[in-house]
Amino acid sequence: MTPDQITAAADMLFQAEISGQQCGLLSLAFPDITLDDAYAVQAALVAQKRAAGAKIIGWKIGLTSRAMQQALNITTPDSGVLLDDMLFQTGDTVPKGRFIQPRIEAEIAFVMKSDLSGADVTRDGVIAATDYVAPSLEILDTRVLRADPATGTARVIFDTVADNAANAGIVLGRERHAIDAHDLRWIGAVVKRDGVVEETGLGAGVLDDPVMGIVWLVQRLAAYGMGLAAGDVVLSGSFIRPIEATPGSVFDADFGAFGKVLLTFAPATPSGLPEI
Repeated sequence: MTPDQITAAADMLFQAEISGQQCGLLSLAFPDITLDDAYAVQAALVAQKRAAGAKIIGWKIGLTSRAMQQALNITTPDSGVLLDDMLFQTGDTVPKGRFIQPRIEAEIAFVMKSDLSGADVTRDGVIAATDYVAPSLEILDTRVLRADPATGTARVIFDTVADNAANAGIVLGRERHAIDAHDLRWIGAVVKRDGVVEETGLGAGVLDDPVMGIVWLVQRLAAYGMGLAAGDVVLSGSFIRPIEATPGSVFDADFGAFGKVLLTFAPATPSGLPEI
């Protein structure tokens, strides 16, 4: 993609988020797009959001499970940027219309106590640089159509990466744990929507070890001369499939001794009141 095309693609995504109206697939509009192009579009989109006042607070890692990778015909995770306007706390209610087509995933969040960078990063290095870990939910959204209405063509990895890896929100639990207080491979969650168990999973679903998700991210960032900073929040990757978050949904993610995360989505229309 040319620089002008990258800017145009970022504009499409930015306007889609503002308007709440999804844009067409970038992979169809720009058929020669590469993964590097997609990350360039993501960077341009984040730059627009920062110019509008948002601040970077960390990173998310996605597509860490084999099932999700196979669904998109890839063999590697992806990453996106967390911004301060994406942050929610457990027990919050997401306002009506805040997202377009939100979905929920359960993850382990890492909060860094020191900078970390370099292609030679190790698992021990990640552990040493981590301040604490916490239970969390990621709110996914898509500014890009999931499928082209004319052809039925589904979005692909280039679309999701450009769209900030479908990143839209993060919900942190209150609990804070030393990284060595638990075997993160065995940290799991029972995720209920409206009181019904929708998904369960274990941390081992993330590259066999959530810490290795952070290793992967630092190595990827090193290729661009970047790294993690002290204070960054990093979502290490989901160990459940995404769950649709329809208006009025109530989510309860029980991580056992690791903690709990609660989130409610406001109803489309308040009960008993007509739509105006």
